[in-house]
Amino acid sequence: MATAVADQQAILQQLIKTGAKTAFGKEHKLGEVKNYEEYKQAVPIRDYEGLKPYIELIKNGQENVLWRGKPIYFAKTSGTTSGVKYIPITKDSIGNHINTARNALLCYMVESGNTSFANGKMIFLSGSPVLERVGSIPTGRLSGIVNHFVPKYLRSNQLPSYETNCIEDWEEKLGKIVEETKNSDMSLISGIPPWMQMYFDWLIERSGGRKIKELFPNLQVIVHGGVNFEPYKAKLFDSLGGPIDTVETFPASEGFFAFQDTLDKEGLLLNTNSGIFYEFIPAGEIFNENPTRLTLADVKVGENYALIINSNAGLWGYNIGDTVRFVSTNPYRLVVSGRIKHYISAFGEHVIGEEVEHAMLQASQEHDAHIIEFTVAPRIEVSGELPYHEWFVEFEKAPEDMRAFTLSLDNALRKKNIYYEDLITGSILQPLKVRSIKRLGFQEYMKSEGKLGGQNKVPRLSNDRTLVDALGKWVEG
Repeated sequence: MATAVADQQAILQQLIKTGAKTAFGKEHKLGEVKNYEEYKQAVPIRDYEGLKPYIELIKNGQENVLWRGKPIYFAKTSGTTSGVKYIPITKDSIGNHINTARNALLCYMVESGNTSFANGKMIFLSGSPVLERVGSIPTGRLSGIVNHFVPKYLRSNQLPSYETNCIEDWEEKLGKIVEETKNSDMSLISGIPPWMQMYFDWLIERSGGRKIKELFPNLQVIVHGGVNFEPYKAKLFDSLGGPIDTVETFPASEGFFAFQDTLDKEGLLLNTNSGIFYEFIPAGEIFNENPTRLTLADVKVGENYALIINSNAGLWGYNIGDTVRFVSTNPYRLVVSGRIKHYISAFGEHVIGEEVEHAMLQASQEHDAHIIEFTVAPRIEVSGELPYHEWFVEFEKAPEDMRAFTLSLDNALRKKNIYYEDLITGSILQPLKVRSIKRLGFQEYMKSEGKLGGQNKVPRLSNDRTLVDALGKWVEG
């Protein structure tokens, strides 16, 4: 934590030194690069589409393309524009994924004084560990790949069984997981919040309505990541039967970037000494031809940045698609504020994920509403009235006064986003409207899209209506 900036500079130099000998490095003349300013000139920002030609060379059997040798795995992930993405994991980068998960738990042990959970049964709601081969390289979901690296001393405590973990169909798999775990003494549960909630719902239903902490009296900690926890927290804790220690993480196929290192301070500790050199672009400039590129030493608290990574997996100037906001620079702690492609700016308002989640949390607390899931899209073409933002919400517990709830939601967003406020006061937009989604509607929608379970998430925001139009059949009334 104390040497973060120096560690970042050392990692950049090591990346350049190794990368210079690769096909990518020769093409971008990394051998001539001496410092960060020269690096920025040599290596442009790119997304997966920009990386794809190099990935194709690797798939065709070439070595030393993006990093020395060949990747030891491809992490397979679905992109919104690129279809299936194949993210390289190298011998040098695999430790980032494994060791960071370990460090998150070790920090929790030190902070809480709780080590006994490691003696109990632990469940990791993950993808299948069965790997296919793409161009001779083992390929699968990141969570399935990581499953092969669970240390031997935890294997005997790990659930579900390997056979159950290999089931591809999420609902079939979840049914087996429930059967295998409902009578076990679970002490740790890890997963993405919406799928963890589905697991809890099935457990409660199949145990005659008993809360999770009744079923697992020694359950001590939940490890979660992938989406913002706050919108799911009230429902999860209600299913549990009360609050429990939680550890938040920020993993992705491209790297394990940050984790919660303390129980009483906001934000996740950036993983600054693990083979990744970070760059930060002010979020408003991400689509510019020549955006400002900053190192860790240059970031400021409170500003939104697009996160760019350069890593020993062979990812160079790679835009992962997430925006982050630092809450501290001593040490460097951040929160994930949204997705670059998940925003609404139909009228120049540029509303982001963090803002709608903040508004939803505030309105829900004010009106004692419990939210299962929600997404937001603009309604532009409206006959005889002003356009508006349309919120599609699945309630566990709906507010008693929906009109008052909707007004609170709109006011909270207006306070959070000045552009949205100006559009409302200027009568360009009318206040938002809420559409209630039938119970289990989001799960049914994800199932219809082939995205039930695993690492799949409902986008919080869309700038068009593709998602919400498909969701329409589950709207109430």
